[in-house]
Parts: sequence; structure tokens; C-alpha cells
Amino acid sequence: MSGEGEFKPFDSGAVPRYQEIATFMRAARAAIAPPLEIALAGVPLDLGATYRVGARHGPAAVREASRLIRQVNPATGVAPFQLCNAADVGDAPTDPLDVVRSVALIQGFFERVHGIGAAPLAIGGDHTVPLPILRAIAKQRPVGLIQFDAHGDVFDDFMGSKINHATFVRRGIEEGLIEPGRSIQIGLRGTRYGSADLDYSRAAGIRVITIDDYEELGRAQVIGAIREAVGSGPAYLTFDVDGLDPSEAPGTGVPEPGGLSMRDSQVMLRGLTGLEIVGGDVCEVAPPLDPSGITCIAAANLMFEILCLIAAARCARRSG
Repeated sequence: MSGEGEFKPFDSGAVPRYQEIATFMRAARAAIAPPLEIALAGVPLDLGATYRVGARHGPAAVREASRLIRQVNPATGVAPFQLCNAADVGDAPTDPLDVVRSVALIQGFFERVHGIGAAPLAIGGDHTVPLPILRAIAKQRPVGLIQFDAHGDVFDDFMGSKINHATFVRRGIEEGLIEPGRSIQIGLRGTRYGSADLDYSRAAGIRVITIDDYEELGRAQVIGAIREAVGSGPAYLTFDVDGLDPSEAPGTGVPEPGGLSMRDSQVMLRGLTGLEIVGGDVCEVAPPLDPSGITCIAAANLMFEILCLIAAARCARRSG
């Protein structure tokens, strides 16, 4: 527990939740420098979105919503801020007029995080965001991918663009950042452009679990499938909030009815404790599309679940 006390979050029993400047889960604000072990970061980019925009406002709104988060996982008992030095390092820089330059800026930011040996955990931003993060952390060693999503994000291009929220998985495989044989996509659904929409995933070796597959298999078998796919190697976890049913996450760019419940998502994520999760993100949170704020609350809780996985993995690595 080398991280205990280094970056202590606010105690909501002593400092009211509505007080002080918002940070992710009321974590301390810190620079990208040792002894930081997990960097909580915003990535306010939505230039890669192809339908409804607004995800650039995701990080700020999720910071506010995450005031609700306490410090101990009720199911696994993981207390991430006691296990690791986790802190909010602010937002990655972006250019609001240029997606290609933004991706380069984001990559540089996460290269700094990776350079000090810290793991990234980001709130997007649209689903372009994982690509620059993977470029920063997986150039020397590719990672498995755990992707909760309504869409496969494996298009070669969209509207003539190679870099957008519908292409990051294909780019990651082409660039040798993602090991497709150690990757899995969960919750894919919705109408398609054609019958070949998921052919790339399957041909590359990714395990595809559509929402229909999920309902047939059930949570326990899907957890087992994820663990089997990833194995004992490093993996990156990305959760597009459109993987959730729009009744629980209406504030997203491309909502698809018939999705995962928040409860099912929590159970699945908790079932992955012990995997070597080396980074993650929650993307496609578009607060202007959800005046109720429920999408941001869901995203904050998903972020906490992923933080628990990363913290447990780093603690196990230290102990081993």
C-alpha cells in the first residue's frame, strides 16, 4: 500500500460534497510526476463524433457528478486511493478546430503519464480518445482490449476520415497497439450499414459478444469469456457509454436502444478484478444531451469501477 496518504482525496464525511473545486472522485489534484501511479484525466475532444456532439463537455460534468463517489468498492472491497497514488492531473490539451492535431497533443500528454510509470484513466471525449492513449502506452508492448460498446468501431474510414470515433479499433490493430487475439467486444447492437459491419472484428480474431449473445450467455459466462480472452497479459479497458441502454445513459452521441444495464455493467467490471488492467477510459459522455445528469452519474461510477481494477492490478504487481 505504498500509495496510502500520498494523494489523499477529500473525505465527504468531513468536507461536504458540494464544497471545493471539483476533481474526479474528489481526488487530489497533482502534476504528472512521481510518486503518481494512476493519472485521472479528462480528454475534452468531440471532433471525431459523426452525429451528435457535446462530449467535449464530458470531463467537466463527470468531475461534478463524481462528487458522489465514496472510496471503497462495496462488492470487491478494493479501496483504490489506499492502494495507489491516484490523482486528477487535469485535462489533456486539444485543438478545438483540428482533430489530427488534437490526437497528437493527447498522445503527447499520455506519453508523459506513461513516462513516469503511471497508468492512465480518462474521461472523454468521443471514442477517438483511446487511440492516442494506446499510441502512448502500447508502442513497446501491445495490449488486449476489453470494449463495452454498442458499436464495433472497426471502420476503415468514415466520411473520408481515418481518425474518428468509428475507427479507433482498426487503427489500433493496424498500428500493432492492440492484440486482437486477446481482445473482446461486449454489447454490440443496433442497426447496421451492412451485414459485413462486424466482419473485420471477427476476421482479426476479436471475440464479439453482441447484446443478443449477452442475453443468451448471461453475466457470469460473459465475465468468464472476458477473462479467457484477455488471459494473464496486459489489457486496456474502454467503456463507451452508448453500451448502456439510453434509459440509463441518454447523454451520448449515438444512442442505441436495448443496451446493457448499469447494474449488469457493474457486476461484469467487478468480475474482472485480478486482470492486468493497465489503463482505461469512459467515453462518449455528452452532458448537453442529458439535462437530468444521469449519464454523468453513470460515467462517474464506471470510472470508479475501472479505477478499482487498475489499482488492484498495480497492487498485485507490486506484491508479486
